[in-house]
Amino acid sequence: MDAGTDAMTRQMRAIQTRQTILLAAGAVFGERGYGAATITEIIARAGVTKGALYFHFASKEELALGVIGAQLELDPLPPQRTKIQELVDQGLLFAHRLRNDPLTRASVGLAMDQWSENGESESPLHGTSFRTWADRLTLLLTEARGRGELLAHVDAAETAELIAGSFTGVQWMSQILCERRDLTHRVLVMFQHLLPSIAVPQILPTLDLDDGRAESLLAEGAVALATQDAGAGEEQGPPGSGRPVA
Repeated sequence: MDAGTDAMTRQMRAIQTRQTILLAAGAVFGERGYGAATITEIIARAGVTKGALYFHFASKEELALGVIGAQLELDPLPPQRTKIQELVDQGLLFAHRLRNDPLTRASVGLAMDQWSENGESESPLHGTSFRTWADRLTLLLTEARGRGELLAHVDAAETAELIAGSFTGVQWMSQILCERRDLTHRVLVMFQHLLPSIAVPQILPTLDLDDGRAESLLAEGAVALATQDAGAGEEQGPPGSGRPVA
């Protein structure tokens, strides 16, 4: 094994170990909450050494922030004709991940956990992801304004916080009532009520608000990624071919 291959193998193992730790931490945080969860239990659940965990995460707080960060790493979405459609797509994909991805569910639980070490102030994790999510929505709405998609009265930042807060309430209600089985439907209802108050009328008929849109987007993204990987392999050429990499 040459040095380059060996380095790539080590890098892949490190990525896999980090993901294993995050999944174990997400499960433990989800079951016990941030305060009651311990590093010892997370290490045991992950099946890694203490050194391996601390190589990737210096503290329990840093580990929790890693779990929360996974919530914000949305799969890349294909660009759409309108930024309002992209706004809808982000919400639908987030709802899909909440229903199907344990790490995303754990990150949401941590974001809403107000526990603190000293019992006198709220957790340093509290609100972290909400602010980042609102900032992302603000950027999308600002771009939508630049393209003439928003009504004149709409403030991008205030509307972003309204959408983020509404989504948070909707997903929490869905979790309490039916373990999020109806979350996609509830998110679509939310958009159907909110969008007419922020988007110009001609945009509304163009929007795809279908229950299966998230799955379609993920399938489309998977095909695009496979095509991209295949193209990269052709550019490099077969091993030993001597073909230069572009």
